[in-house]
Amino acid sequence: MLSRADYLLQRDFRELKKNNYEGITAFPISEDMMEWEADIEGLQNTIWHGSFFQLVIHFTPAYNFVPPVVKFKTIPFHPNVDPHTGQPCIDFLDNPHQWNRSYTLSSILLTLQVMLSNPVLENPVNVEAAHILTKDETLYRLIILQLFHQPLPLKGDSSEPLEDPDKVIRSVKSISFNDYYKTWSEIATSKAMEYYRTPLLEDPNFVGEYYKRKKNEGKHPTECHLNSNFF
Repeated sequence: MLSRADYLLQRDFRELKKNNYEGITAFPISEDMMEWEADIEGLQNTIWHGSFFQLVIHFTPAYNFVPPVVKFKTIPFHPNVDPHTGQPCIDFLDNPHQWNRSYTLSSILLTLQVMLSNPVLENPVNVEAAHILTKDETLYRLIILQLFHQPLPLKGDSSEPLEDPDKVIRSVKSISFNDYYKTWSEIATSKAMEYYRTPLLEDPNFVGEYYKRKKNEGKHPTECHLNSNFF
């Protein structure tokens, strides 16, 4: 007999397959459907488009009274993703009191896809990414390109067709902070390196400066976490 969580996860799976959201796939990897893997591609017309990120999602029998635990296996260099654990900083995933039982697997994955290109710089969990993005957005974009955008092989490079394109996506390795540091430090200008040597706490105005600039562009600061009212 199916449990409540089993029924809801099967429903979520059907919904995800029916809607066929661009750049999003997910599938259970355990017989009881409590463990899932997902792949997310960045949105079109953003620096993240063309980059694929693998996630693991752990549900419990208490779903959907409580949110699942979500972690990036391919960890993006992003202010709102912990560079060590891969956990995204989203209010309804971090705080069960912010969770709404109307949220589904699709809600979670769509929110994560949007989060990539809409970072929140207040209280970031990856302070290095937030610091670079604030001080030198061009450098930040270059780091993302260097880390996650891999050139496709030429047509003549291999005579064998890909049997399972999904396997290519799921084979992307996890990116550690050491990889981030090595990549961006190699391409950074001396000015950007100087920013990094200055501890974030010694520059308490950098977030305020960022929001001031965004306000002048007609934008407004957002909450620390992505808002649970997004959907």
